[in-house]
Amino acid sequence: MSNHQALGGRIFTGPFIVLLVVFVIGCVFMVERFTEGMGAVSNLNGGFAWGIWVVYDVVVGTAFACGGYALAFMVYVFNKGQYHPLVRPAVLASLLGYAMGGFGAFFDMGRFWQFYEIFIPGNWNFNSVMLEVGLCVSAYIVVLALEFAPALLEKLGLEGLLKALNKVLFLLIALGVLLPTMHQSSLGSLLIAAGHKVHPLWQSLHMQPVLALLTALIMGFSIVIFEASTSAVGFGRESESPLLAKLGKVIIGLLVAFLAIRLIVLMTQGKLGLIFGFDFASLMFLLEMALFIIPVFILLSPARRGRGSQLLIAAVSMLIAGALYRFSAFLFTYSPGPGYSYFPSVAEIMITLGLIALELMAYLVLVITLPVLHPEKHA
Repeated sequence: MSNHQALGGRIFTGPFIVLLVVFVIGCVFMVERFTEGMGAVSNLNGGFAWGIWVVYDVVVGTAFACGGYALAFMVYVFNKGQYHPLVRPAVLASLLGYAMGGFGAFFDMGRFWQFYEIFIPGNWNFNSVMLEVGLCVSAYIVVLALEFAPALLEKLGLEGLLKALNKVLFLLIALGVLLPTMHQSSLGSLLIAAGHKVHPLWQSLHMQPVLALLTALIMGFSIVIFEASTSAVGFGRESESPLLAKLGKVIIGLLVAFLAIRLIVLMTQGKLGLIFGFDFASLMFLLEMALFIIPVFILLSPARRGRGSQLLIAAVSMLIAGALYRFSAFLFTYSPGPGYSYFPSVAEIMITLGLIALELMAYLVLVITLPVLHPEKHA
């Protein structure tokens, strides 16, 4: 018997309809992009080869989708079984986040119809950091789909297939830990390859992969807290605060490690003075650091950590901080050289919002119809 259950209830609620409207508007611009070309809808140029599509969908969106990755470490690597009830919703959120990231990459491909080329070994460019990212993300989407498949098999009553899948699940879990570690760290390597185009406050060279991995884990744990907290309120379920509070203690170490490495690197490279330049870059840096520090004070206090509202504040702060770190490095302070500027067009923004709306709608439909959430204690 499954230890998960479908939420049940109506799908077409007010929030769902709002998301549907946003998605439909986004679809109008998606059609224009694929029929009229990228230049018809985007402000990308020779200096800014990536814009909001790549930075959100691939760089930031995949970090938001690291909840399954973070919990895999806790449950399967460190054997913290008490977090198992949080795994399936986190895997679903990860699957949808990575799937939207992969789908979103199509909008940034000039020749999107040749996407299959990345799967032909003879065409691989082994000097490209993005090759490893593309291959790992593609493989991880498949792994996440298989990790989430038990929910569908339980719903369909296919016990034979479910038992067969459970026998190889340990291999999928191992891949589910390895693949995000590889491609999230490689996103940091991409900043190394960008060299002087990345602002000195975000160019940490050999430490970029470590910082990218730390932010992925921080955002992964944060999205688990955010998801569980908002689900409790939105779906009228029991609060997960006692379990999430224990998770908060783990995040403290990650936050301290990130902050320490970030500041030590700046100090050893003689860049601390740039923090107080009070230009756009320094203000973004100070805001980002403040958003990382606030959760440390919240999570260090057992009393504050035990309150659901405080945990949610900490999670939101970390999610914004992680997103700001990546947006600043890859877009906000990125400088390809004189003569180039970029600000996303309305179409780029609406396509991005449309993909986010599609992801949220898919999550709602699946938790309502499939056994994703664990039963409440009083049930």
